Amino acid sequence: MPSTFTVFFEDPYWVGVLEIAGPDGVRAARHVFGAEPTGPELLAFALRGADALIARALAAPAVDAAAVARPYRPNPKRLARAAAREQAARPVSTAAQEALARSFAQAKTENRAAAKRRRAAEDERRRARAREKAKARHRGR
Repeated sequence: MPSTFTVFFEDPYWVGVLEIAGPDGVRAARHVFGAEPTGPELLAFALRGADALIARALAAPAVDAAAVARPYRPNPKRLARAAAREQAARPVSTAAQEALARSFAQAKTENRAAAKRRRAAEDERRRARAREKAKARHRGR
């Protein structure tokens, strides 16, 4: 009997699903890992816990795979565009990202203020030089 073991993220846990296809239909059982399993953890699970998972899958009722209607699958490009719009509309997701965004905004504000002060000081130096030149020209007459 062909079987498939799939590991995927089902918020908030990582889940493994064992599907066993037989002449009477498909049987399945699932195992919740919690944190994302690494390769060695999956191997250890296969060695120690796979027997119990197979037994649970074989005890599960069979479902005729042909009778199950496939869900509507939208165009991948449309999904990508929708995900990009959602990501752009979503605020910063983690506290660290928010802290970084705030520090960048604060630095930007400080840099603008410093640049404004530098420009004002430079303008004042130019005006002072112009006044000195004007005084020197006036004295020379």
